Amino acid sequence: MSSSRFEVTYLAIGFTIALVASVTGAMLVLAHLVGPKHRHGPVKDSPYESGMPVAAGADHRMYIRFYFFAVLFLLFDVEVVLLWPWVPLFYESAMHGTTVPLESGELAGKGFLLLGMLLFLALLLFGLIYEWMKGALRWE
Repeated sequence: MSSSRFEVTYLAIGFTIALVASVTGAMLVLAHLVGPKHRHGPVKDSPYESGMPVAAGADHRMYIRFYFFAVLFLLFDVEVVLLWPWVPLFYESAMHGTTVPLESGELAGKGFLLLGMLLFLALLLFGLIYEWMKGALRWE
């Protein structure tokens, strides 16, 4: 590859960064000039936690069951989203006999892909059973 191609690429990247920075700066300046002026008061200046007003002092015990349940939902939801890139690879490998190159230079077939996903799902199932046994999914 020639050096001019790299120069054009870096020029395009630099132009994009400059454009994004200038648009962002213009938006901030316009928001400051045109936007509403902030008025302070007891309601606006009061502290809040996760969008909810503080109901008690710092020594009050908070009920965190809902938050813990929500975090577990997000954790398992993100883990299931990791299945999406695997599905087309496994389909191609199983239907057409294609292989997937690994970082080590070797090729992975459908057996390797299936074994890897079964291990991933086994770990996910183990985590779910563990949380179930610890009582994290009980809503009492």
